[in-house]
Amino acid sequence: MPAYVLFNEESDRLLFKEVKPLDFEHWLPFHEEPLSSQYWSGLPNDPRVACEEQFQRIFERYKANLGGLNALFLKGTNTLVGLCGVLLQQVDGKQEFEIGYSILPEYWRKGFAFEAAEKCKHIAFEKKWTNSLISIIQVDNIPSQKTALKNGMFIDFTTTYHNNTVHIYRINAK
Repeated sequence: MPAYVLFNEESDRLLFKEVKPLDFEHWLPFHEEPLSSQYWSGLPNDPRVACEEQFQRIFERYKANLGGLNALFLKGTNTLVGLCGVLLQQVDGKQEFEIGYSILPEYWRKGFAFEAAEKCKHIAFEKKWTNSLISIIQVDNIPSQKTALKNGMFIDFTTTYHNNTVHIYRINAK
């Protein structure tokens, strides 16, 4: 099993599973919704290409033990609602553990991002993967910032990440 993943974990409403190639068509609507990418520049315009590139990065992370996104399924329905996980990232030349999250548009504003991010936080600290977690959030992405704040994070600093101006939200282990 790759390092820093939450396969077979669960929260109140969600099951955390490995992303599989079969999940591609179910995740494609995320990239087809223009609001999903409105805050991040540099993504491919073609939704299928954007989704293919994201899946390629997910599988590369699994193989390289750089953490990874988990497929989030609603309990009892086997319905994909999002992706969330702990990722090793390079931010300003420093390796950081990031909680990354994305939810399919039809499940926005139902608390799934927070529920998944909170579970990632608890597991990462419980398993002592790190003493500090970040979320990399584009400065205009207020919905994701609200999720980070609800998860106990604070703005640590602002920087440029992949040609996007971002806030680095952080939480430290207690």
